[in-house]
Amino acid sequence: MPTYLDAAATTRVDPRVAEVVLHWMTEEFGNAGSRTHDYGNRAKKAVQRAREQLATQLNARADELIFTSGATESNNIALLGLAPHGHEVNRRHIISSAIEHKAVIEPLEYLQSRGFDVDFIKPDSTGRISVNAVLERLRPETLLVSLMHVNNETGVIQPVAELARHLRETSTYLHVDAAQGFAKLPEDLTAPIDMISISGHKIGAPKGIGALLIRRRGWNRVPLQPIMFGGGQERKLRPGTLPVPLVVGLAKAEEVFRTERDQWMMGARKVREQILTAFTEIRYHLNGDSDHAVPHILNVSFEGVDAEALIVKLRNIAAVATGSACTSASYTPSHVLTAMGLQEKIASNGLRLSWFPSQTDDLDPGQIAAAVRSLQD
Repeated sequence: MPTYLDAAATTRVDPRVAEVVLHWMTEEFGNAGSRTHDYGNRAKKAVQRAREQLATQLNARADELIFTSGATESNNIALLGLAPHGHEVNRRHIISSAIEHKAVIEPLEYLQSRGFDVDFIKPDSTGRISVNAVLERLRPETLLVSLMHVNNETGVIQPVAELARHLRETSTYLHVDAAQGFAKLPEDLTAPIDMISISGHKIGAPKGIGALLIRRRGWNRVPLQPIMFGGGQERKLRPGTLPVPLVVGLAKAEEVFRTERDQWMMGARKVREQILTAFTEIRYHLNGDSDHAVPHILNVSFEGVDAEALIVKLRNIAAVATGSACTSASYTPSHVLTAMGLQEKIASNGLRLSWFPSQTDDLDPGQIAAAVRSLQD
């Protein structure tokens, strides 16, 4: 089997998490909404414990966190759910960036078609959005700033904590898509960010579970309205039966990751060093700011090498991802690398390598370098 180097896409469920999930699927299978018997009450208490644990790690109250199916749904609730308030108070300006995940860009493009003015700020050549670039665009009618925590293609960390401290003194809300940074950079997310979207399957939890933190400003809640209806189990913002096994699994994954975080970061840096050392004798371009990046994501373009051809070459060596979106007729350059102002040949051939240290025991970076070298020769 090839070494798995696509952890930014998803991770293997941690066996300790899987054990807990299975228990709540087969032994404790009650509905958290059932109040008339112990099955339901035990499920309800398990959900509450998970909610309290996760909220505590974000320096928030338990009643400020709702469970969702993942960061994409959380993003949609935050962005589309705030829009009615923007219309009501005639504040229809939103600031975001050109390097956001499509789960943010597409809802914002939808709002553009509904009368909102959205500024998509471009990053500098290293992939970072400056706080000043955001603050310079603030207007009295600016409703929201939406900025990701860690870029999913380059691993570059955005200054969300600093931005939060500035915006807290204004009437503009801040939403952060923290799918890639949750649990990995916990200190950033304890800043006074109004809304935080998190995902479980980036840290060893099952797919299909995430959360949205909706932090109060004093006694005032962010004026969100639901975008779905049919029960309103989660503060009337998110209907549907809570997936108790997944909720408990998310909390367990966060607990495991928090306990082993220092070891994980050390392991991630070690893998990064091994890969970059192996690349010293081949011609490549590092896409992103190495001084402000998580240690487990690398985006590189190799001189004279087509990324898709390299992926084929590596199919028995390493499972990696390209920054280009494949269509039926052509390859479109990564919108992230393009927004960074990189040359088309670099932006079109960005290769993302991302890893979970515990899943790279069989990694041989020299084999990757040899595959690149054979294409460069």
